[in-house]
Amino acid sequence: MENYTICQLQRDMRFEGFLLIRSSEKRKDSKGNDYVDMNLIDRTGEINCKIWNWDPEATPPASGEVIKVRGTVQEYNGRLQLRVEKWRLSTGEDPVDMNQLVPAAPRSPQEMRKEITDTVASFSSETLRRLTEGMLAEAGERLNYYPAAQRMHHAERSGLLHHTTDMLRLAKGMLDVYPWLNRDLLLAGVILHDLGKLEELKSDQAGNVPDYTREGQLLGHLVGGVITLNRVAEKLGISGETVLLLEHMLLSHHGESEYGSPKPPMFPEAEALHWIDMMDARMNTMKTVTDKTPEGAFSEKVYSLERRVYHPYYAEEE
Repeated sequence: MENYTICQLQRDMRFEGFLLIRSSEKRKDSKGNDYVDMNLIDRTGEINCKIWNWDPEATPPASGEVIKVRGTVQEYNGRLQLRVEKWRLSTGEDPVDMNQLVPAAPRSPQEMRKEITDTVASFSSETLRRLTEGMLAEAGERLNYYPAAQRMHHAERSGLLHHTTDMLRLAKGMLDVYPWLNRDLLLAGVILHDLGKLEELKSDQAGNVPDYTREGQLLGHLVGGVITLNRVAEKLGISGETVLLLEHMLLSHHGESEYGSPKPPMFPEAEALHWIDMMDARMNTMKTVTDKTPEGAFSEKVYSLERRVYHPYYAEEE
């Protein structure tokens, strides 16, 4: 049986191979029988499957585990689904290549962290440098592997670093155009704006996020980031205008209450942060979708963009 990636699967195709479990939950069907609902991923995409007639006493496989599965691709409610015929958990003897199963950032976490620490070291503001270093120390090693989202943008191992460093590059370009912006404040806002996701998302070291944390559900990363910032500032004995400006940037970077920000950006660096964040998130989503869409075709509707995406023929037609 030929090996396919998830993005290559089509209705009625046969599949056999190794996939990573993103989420796994035991449920009951309409007759009260137990089954397991799983979402399986490789680095190209995700597909749902269900294992019927599950033993009520058995524990379902956990998210983050690798499963070998065989079945047929079906379509249900307009989406592809894998009808499982046979499955087992992988063993240490299986030829599993995790690089084929886990989406990952295009640069190493060490390279990206150095880019951030070099930026912080360049700050002329001692207050912003100390605050940013304190927040990065709080983040610790988790920042090396955390994704930036469960599904939407930069949903990959080290995706939070990928998002942050790409935003830093955008911000530095913007500073060339608008040199009157406060450089240190804007760059500190970029580095800190999504660190609350470390408390919002449940991620394993493969960057797989099966669910949100309790804090993520109740508070979200905007409020959570401000709470952490306040704790770090108090520990460092820092208060005043700079802390207030950073708090506002963290709370307002989604732009509108519809997207979770209780206040809109109300000074230039906060406005710049919002649009840099929006640009990088949307361009990453566009690239992810076009990478999975054949040239000359449209994707399914991308709900975070509220539209379908077209993959152009970039070469001129003869």
